[in-house]
Amino acid sequence: MKKSDRTSDKVEKKLIDEILTGKLHAGSALPPERELAKTFSVGRPTVREALQRLERDGWITARKGQPSIVNNYWSQGNLTMLVSIVQNQQSVTDEFILYLLELRCSLTPTYIRDAVTGNQAKVVALLAHLEDLKDDADTYAAFDWKLQKEFASLSPNPIYLLILNSFDSFYLPMATRYFSIEAHRKLSLQYYNELLTIALKGDSIEAEKIARKVMERSLTLWKDRKD
Repeated sequence: MKKSDRTSDKVEKKLIDEILTGKLHAGSALPPERELAKTFSVGRPTVREALQRLERDGWITARKGQPSIVNNYWSQGNLTMLVSIVQNQQSVTDEFILYLLELRCSLTPTYIRDAVTGNQAKVVALLAHLEDLKDDADTYAAFDWKLQKEFASLSPNPIYLLILNSFDSFYLPMATRYFSIEAHRKLSLQYYNELLTIALKGDSIEAEKIARKVMERSLTLWKDRKD
């Protein structure tokens, strides 16, 4: 059973990759089960298991007696599908990263405002030792991700943290690329220090403003980077 599960996972992942890269485009029909089984050198039950999960998660629509149809994942998708896209990291395009950064611009200022409003002392504590932050990409990426999740956990809305948890495997590689540029680290360190000053005053509205300003600036820097 475990071997079969692992094999069907691989089939599922491969088909998701082909959908994300456009090899299987929205509205197209998947090959028949028999053909897929031959392509992946597996049994038809294994293919069927993978297809059932793809249908459950919204990637395809099954048709009785006919090949399944590939769905438009942008218009027909859901959070489960979003997690699948993130976990399929080799298929995450720069365009998709920009979408996520735009989402971050919308979410982050709100949960930072909530954190300062309800847990001022804890926010200050999270930012209290910035002088110990080592100036390298890996350290900044890990610190920033931990900081984002801690801020989200201090918000009374638990959904923020649930959303961030979905990106655990994806955020660090992306952030390491971003923080590999010294100017980006300097911008973030300035932001952390400004946020600390604001948190000490307990000014949640100003914390929200500075967070939004820096998130938007980070989005611009990502668009303009050269790597």
